[in-house]
Amino acid sequence: MRLTRILLKPKASEVLTAYLKQCNEPPWTSYFVKFKDVENDQFGKSHFNWTLDTGANYHILRTGCYPYLKYHCSKRPWQNLDTEDKFFRILKVMNLGLPLLFYGLAATWLISHKETVRLQEGDVTIYFLYAEDKGSQF
Repeated sequence: MRLTRILLKPKASEVLTAYLKQCNEPPWTSYFVKFKDVENDQFGKSHFNWTLDTGANYHILRTGCYPYLKYHCSKRPWQNLDTEDKFFRILKVMNLGLPLLFYGLAATWLISHKETVRLQEGDVTIYFLYAEDKGSQF
């Protein structure tokens, strides 16, 4: 089972979708997921729309901050985010990703809450700086 899990990791996008649905489409959320636990199928995307099959749309701010992928999700109407996406990508390249590395390493000590996302392939643990009040606007 463990070897299968290593070879067939769930996609980060599947974890994103499953978590948003599991939480009944919250107005916002912000979490970390370990690189080693998912397939990074959204590589290169920094700011983009993510629409669920229910029609709910989220603006996703996403970045790699080793050893995690960080997601910040806000429920908002679809909007063209191409310019912002390119801007964030340029910033990451210009600063060589060093602030993100430090953020990820600091998060290792600052994370105080975790939850389990249920997937067909198996459970994935996601991490939070603090426990969120599900459904809260802020």
